[in-house]
Amino acid sequence: MTDGGFAPWLLAGIPLLGALVILAFWSNPDRLKVSAIVWSIISLGTIVGLSGQLVTPAESLLPLYLLPLAAAASILGQPVHEDHRLSWIMTLVCLGFGIGAFTGHDLVAQVFLMALLVSIIVLLYRHHTELWPMSWWGIGSFGFGALCVGIAAVADPPLSSVASLLSCAILLPLIPFHTGYLTALTRLPGGLPSFVVLLLPVVGLHGLAAVVLTVPEVVTWTVSLLALAGSLYGAIKALAQSRARLLFAYGSLSFFSMIWWFAAATRTATPRAALLVGAVGLATSGLLLAWQVIRTRYGDDVDPQAISGLAFTMPRYAILLSLLALAAMGLPPFGVFAGFMGLLLISSLTSAVGPFIVLVAWLAASWYIMQMVQQLLFGARRSDLLYTDLLNTELASLLILVLALLVLGLAPASLLRMEHQPPRVGAVMESVTWNR
Repeated sequence: MTDGGFAPWLLAGIPLLGALVILAFWSNPDRLKVSAIVWSIISLGTIVGLSGQLVTPAESLLPLYLLPLAAAASILGQPVHEDHRLSWIMTLVCLGFGIGAFTGHDLVAQVFLMALLVSIIVLLYRHHTELWPMSWWGIGSFGFGALCVGIAAVADPPLSSVASLLSCAILLPLIPFHTGYLTALTRLPGGLPSFVVLLLPVVGLHGLAAVVLTVPEVVTWTVSLLALAGSLYGAIKALAQSRARLLFAYGSLSFFSMIWWFAAATRTATPRAALLVGAVGLATSGLLLAWQVIRTRYGDDVDPQAISGLAFTMPRYAILLSLLALAAMGLPPFGVFAGFMGLLLISSLTSAVGPFIVLVAWLAASWYIMQMVQQLLFGARRSDLLYTDLLNTELASLLILVLALLVLGLAPASLLRMEHQPPRVGAVMESVTWNR
């Protein structure tokens, strides 16, 4: 993606350096949390300042701006507790590896991507509870992704292209390679799930944009079928979930599958696809943080159906949760709606079956998300529950994500650099970043 300059190293190195520096505050969780947020903000400012030195990829630089923003919001929304210290540090580490994979060139991008996958594998192996036992399927999925990255780095096309595509299917979840994504969202420690829900799909989309033009036609056709199946599968599984995090994970899987279908149908990944991936990631991140508020007050194993009456007892929480739910359902004026409609209107689609299935999955989101929100906000107020509205840090975290979703939905396309561009010849050449 870049010309091999120093900028990618600097952009990736800042959050990694921050992760090392804040270790000095290990005995003081409050200062460690504040320092982690500051380093995320510094990373965002550096990306903005050096964006002119980066070659804009096919999907635009928008996802790169969203990564440190999501990292800061994720850290900010967590309560100050010594149990969350490692997750704050690893948020910066994963941010650095993700930025390196997005901006790196040739082998550099491969190394950063491999480091990101290995980091998640180690975290999943070391951090599990009785509630969420060890998931070898999830660990194996990320291990397979790391193997595919290695194959793509040394093999020749078309093997390298297929290997790159498989690694993208693990990062930007596509059935049957979605197990790692589900495991990461449900079993990573602390606030990491609310960050990796954006990080992994963003990195996966970047790889998909580089390789989608180089894969054989039969592979594209297969991906299209898997994407339609995944869209319906994710929606149906979300409808059947009683655990909030699994509901959010399957719901986002349904939306991310739509990205695969559009990419397979058009043989390109446009800035509108990046807008949709970023918006879905931010909306799901917000829902995970909102659920973290409930877990903080009532315990990790709380049943969503046991909580009700929050609309009048926790009004600030109720308002922001409602807005995040509207965004996650794909309703205007938020970014999910803007990204989805942008892809639908600019794509030249010859079959009506695909859009119909995607529309059904989109409408299903209105059912399972609204059902959960209504259960939490309305119903009888329980006298045995202690209702405490959002703390200032929790309020700020959710508000940042809601405002970001509004900006993605309302800002002019020219401001977000969302103008549609036809597939570039350079996009094929940029696949070298993933294939060689």
